Amino acid sequence: MIIDCDPGVDDAVGLLLAFASPELDLKAVTTVGGNVPVEKTTRNARIIRHVAGRDDVPVHAGAARPLKREPAGAGEFHGAEGLGDLEAVEPDAPAAEGSAVEAIVRIVMEAEPTSVALAVMGPMTNLALALRAEPRLAERLGPVVVMGGARSEGGNITPSAEFNIWADPDAAAEVFASGCEMVVFGLDATHQVRGTEDRIAALEAVGNASAAIAASMLRFSQRIEREIVGWPTPDWGAPLHDPCTVAWLLKPGLFRLKPCRIEVEADSDLTRGHTAVEFRVDPASARHLWAVEADGQGVFDLITERLRGAAR
Repeated sequence: MIIDCDPGVDDAVGLLLAFASPELDLKAVTTVGGNVPVEKTTRNARIIRHVAGRDDVPVHAGAARPLKREPAGAGEFHGAEGLGDLEAVEPDAPAAEGSAVEAIVRIVMEAEPTSVALAVMGPMTNLALALRAEPRLAERLGPVVVMGGARSEGGNITPSAEFNIWADPDAAAEVFASGCEMVVFGLDATHQVRGTEDRIAALEAVGNASAAIAASMLRFSQRIEREIVGWPTPDWGAPLHDPCTVAWLLKPGLFRLKPCRIEVEADSDLTRGHTAVEFRVDPASARHLWAVEADGQGVFDLITERLRGAAR
């Protein structure tokens, strides 16, 4: 698999989960500007790679800006450097030669058709550019697993748009229209996966570096969510979005999916990034699956279990 991401505190937890899961043959991590600029997301991916003891996995820097828009970050939810309270230091191991787009195209086209999954945890800019460079990717990727979008839950950046899609709606619109087989985890599902006190405490009790960093990210999200969004009940928790992509690849039974067709609004300023999720489709020919239910405790149990066995 390949992970395309913009770390980001929840991206960092998703990376730690993937790095600690030996059944995933992780060929590369690619980065994109999103939560913070691409220079920081690339550094952050390398920091998490080092924490996990996985310097064998190449990190390729990707797109610095959306296809047609000005970059828009989310530092208020991830910290100025993108990793919450974690000190952002320059890792010894550098980024790999070659761009994210080049890496995606090369890895997928050299592999057997549909044998490489791509988990997209940030804006879809890199994938859109890769599809422009090599349209055959659409039939060779298998599947594209995306964190993005919103339907019944409403948006988290505007009333109808989730951040990853809103940040580059033009790229998302191209990817959803490309014919790629896609499994999509929007806010409808990820809002069911929350970092409650007992779940964070279970991670802290593991006692190694990977689990400690993951717990630190969740503590930061808990604090920021309380300050910015509000805390309706004492046992509430901040949603954990991006790791759902990796969790599904590892344990698909944690989620319930529905066949659908997804289109993205890219022309309206008012509804920019809105995901129109249409369930009235022929399931046999649908190329998109939308997550409607998630086992939040099961996802956290999986993360805790895998990080307990992490290299560091």
